[in-house]
Amino acid sequence: MRAWRAFYGSSPLHVLAVLFCLAVSGYAVLQVAHGSQALKIGLWFLGAVVAHDFLLYPLYTAADRAVGGVLHGGSVNWVRVPALLSGLLLLVFWPVITRHSKGSYGFASGLDQSVFLGRYLAVVAVLFATSALLFAVSRLRSRTP
Repeated sequence: MRAWRAFYGSSPLHVLAVLFCLAVSGYAVLQVAHGSQALKIGLWFLGAVVAHDFLLYPLYTAADRAVGGVLHGGSVNWVRVPALLSGLLLLVFWPVITRHSKGSYGFASGLDQSVFLGRYLAVVAVLFATSALLFAVSRLRSRTP
Protein backbone atom coordinates (compact mmCIF):
# COMPACT_ATOMS: atom_id res chain seq x y z
CA MET A 1 0.00 0.00 0.00
CA ARG A 2 2.87 2.40 0.72
CA ALA A 3 4.33 1.77 -2.72
CA TRP A 4 0.94 2.51 -4.27
CA ARG A 5 0.57 5.76 -2.31
CA ALA A 6 4.11 6.78 -3.24
CA PHE A 7 3.35 6.08 -6.91
CA TYR A 8 -0.19 7.46 -7.17
CA GLY A 9 -0.55 9.74 -4.15
CA SER A 10 -3.87 8.39 -2.92
CA SER A 11 -5.67 5.16 -2.17
CA PRO A 12 -6.82 2.64 -4.79
CA LEU A 13 -10.39 3.57 -3.87
CA HIS A 14 -9.70 7.04 -5.27
CA VAL A 15 -8.63 5.55 -8.61
CA LEU A 16 -11.81 3.48 -8.73
CA ALA A 17 -13.94 6.54 -7.94
CA VAL A 18 -12.26 8.58 -10.69
CA LEU A 19 -12.69 5.76 -13.23
CA PHE A 20 -16.34 5.39 -12.22
CA CYS A 21 -16.91 9.13 -12.70
CA LEU A 22 -15.24 9.00 -16.10
CA ALA A 23 -17.42 6.05 -17.11
CA VAL A 24 -20.62 7.82 -16.01
CA SER A 25 -19.55 10.99 -17.84
CA GLY A 26 -18.78 9.02 -20.99
CA TYR A 27 -22.14 7.28 -20.79
CA ALA A 28 -23.91 10.63 -20.40
CA VAL A 29 -22.10 12.04 -23.44
CA LEU A 30 -23.05 8.99 -25.51
CA GLN A 31 -26.69 9.32 -24.45
CA VAL A 32 -26.84 12.99 -25.36
CA ALA A 33 -24.85 12.91 -28.58
CA HIS A 34 -24.97 10.12 -31.10
CA GLY A 35 -22.38 9.23 -33.73
CA SER A 36 -20.07 12.01 -34.82
CA GLN A 37 -21.42 14.41 -32.19
CA ALA A 38 -19.90 12.26 -29.42
CA LEU A 39 -16.54 12.45 -31.16
CA LYS A 40 -16.85 16.23 -31.47
CA ILE A 41 -17.71 16.55 -27.79
CA GLY A 42 -14.76 14.33 -26.86
CA LEU A 43 -12.40 16.43 -29.00
CA TRP A 44 -13.81 19.60 -27.45
CA PHE A 45 -13.15 18.27 -23.94
CA LEU A 46 -9.65 17.20 -24.95
CA GLY A 47 -9.00 20.64 -26.40
CA ALA A 48 -10.35 22.29 -23.26
CA VAL A 49 -8.04 20.20 -21.07
CA VAL A 50 -5.03 20.96 -23.25
CA ALA A 51 -5.88 24.68 -23.44
CA HIS A 52 -6.33 24.86 -19.68
CA ASP A 53 -3.27 22.86 -18.67
CA PHE A 54 -0.82 24.30 -21.16
CA LEU A 55 -2.10 27.82 -21.69
CA LEU A 56 -4.44 29.09 -18.99
CA TYR A 57 -2.92 27.43 -15.92
CA PRO A 58 0.57 28.92 -16.50
CA LEU A 59 -0.98 32.33 -17.21
CA TYR A 60 -3.10 32.57 -14.09
CA THR A 61 -0.38 31.01 -11.96
CA ALA A 62 2.06 33.68 -13.15
CA ALA A 63 -0.55 36.38 -12.51
CA ASP A 64 -1.19 35.02 -9.02
CA ARG A 65 2.51 34.98 -8.21
CA ALA A 66 2.90 38.51 -9.53
CA VAL A 67 0.06 39.71 -7.31
CA GLY A 68 1.51 37.71 -4.41
CA GLY A 69 4.84 39.47 -4.93
CA VAL A 70 3.21 42.87 -4.67
CA LEU A 71 0.74 42.08 -1.88
CA HIS A 72 2.09 40.27 1.13
CA GLY A 73 0.40 38.06 3.67
CA GLY A 74 -3.28 37.24 3.56
CA SER A 75 -4.21 40.26 1.45
CA VAL A 76 -3.73 38.29 -1.78
CA ASN A 77 -7.09 36.57 -1.33
CA TRP A 78 -8.83 39.93 -1.45
CA VAL A 79 -7.71 40.12 -5.09
CA ARG A 80 -8.01 36.40 -5.91
CA VAL A 81 -11.70 36.06 -5.15
CA PRO A 82 -13.04 38.90 -7.33
CA ALA A 83 -10.56 37.98 -10.07
CA LEU A 84 -11.77 34.36 -9.99
CA LEU A 85 -15.41 35.40 -10.09
CA SER A 86 -14.73 37.88 -12.90
CA GLY A 87 -12.91 35.24 -14.91
CA LEU A 88 -15.69 32.73 -14.37
CA LEU A 89 -18.31 35.23 -15.50
CA LEU A 90 -16.23 36.06 -18.57
CA LEU A 91 -15.83 32.37 -19.40
CA VAL A 92 -19.54 31.63 -19.08
CA PHE A 93 -20.82 34.73 -20.86
CA TRP A 94 -18.00 35.15 -23.43
CA PRO A 95 -20.24 34.88 -26.52
CA VAL A 96 -22.65 37.61 -25.45
CA ILE A 97 -20.02 39.87 -23.91
CA THR A 98 -17.95 39.81 -27.10
CA ARG A 99 -21.05 39.74 -29.36
CA HIS A 100 -20.14 36.43 -30.99
CA SER A 101 -23.67 35.07 -30.72
CA LYS A 102 -25.57 37.79 -32.55
CA GLY A 103 -27.71 35.47 -34.62
CA SER A 104 -28.57 32.81 -32.07
CA TYR A 105 -28.98 35.09 -29.05
CA GLY A 106 -31.06 37.66 -30.89
CA PHE A 107 -33.21 34.99 -32.50
CA ALA A 108 -33.81 33.12 -29.24
CA SER A 109 -34.42 36.11 -26.97
CA GLY A 110 -35.33 39.01 -29.23
CA LEU A 111 -32.94 41.19 -27.21
CA ASP A 112 -29.88 43.20 -28.16
CA GLN A 113 -26.59 42.02 -26.69
CA SER A 114 -24.79 45.37 -26.91
CA VAL A 115 -25.35 45.98 -23.18
CA PHE A 116 -23.46 42.95 -21.90
CA LEU A 117 -19.93 44.36 -22.07
CA GLY A 118 -20.88 47.40 -20.00
CA ARG A 119 -22.80 45.26 -17.52
CA TYR A 120 -19.92 42.81 -17.21
CA LEU A 121 -17.47 45.64 -16.53
CA ALA A 122 -19.88 47.10 -13.96
CA VAL A 123 -20.13 43.73 -12.18
CA VAL A 124 -16.32 43.41 -12.19
CA ALA A 125 -16.00 46.91 -10.74
CA VAL A 126 -18.54 46.10 -8.02
CA LEU A 127 -16.75 42.84 -7.17
CA PHE A 128 -13.37 44.53 -6.78
CA ALA A 129 -14.84 47.55 -4.95
CA THR A 130 -16.69 45.28 -2.52
CA SER A 131 -13.53 43.28 -1.94
CA ALA A 132 -11.53 46.47 -1.33
CA LEU A 133 -14.17 47.74 1.09
CA LEU A 134 -14.24 44.46 3.01
CA PHE A 135 -10.45 44.43 3.10
CA ALA A 136 -10.38 47.96 4.51
CA VAL A 137 -12.97 47.05 7.14
CA SER A 138 -11.03 43.94 8.16
CA ARG A 139 -7.80 45.94 8.44
CA LEU A 140 -9.51 48.57 10.57
CA ARG A 141 -11.07 45.95 12.82
CA SER A 142 -7.75 44.18 13.30
CA ARG A 143 -6.06 47.43 14.39
CA THR A 144 -8.62 48.43 16.98
CA PRO A 145 -7.98 46.95 20.45
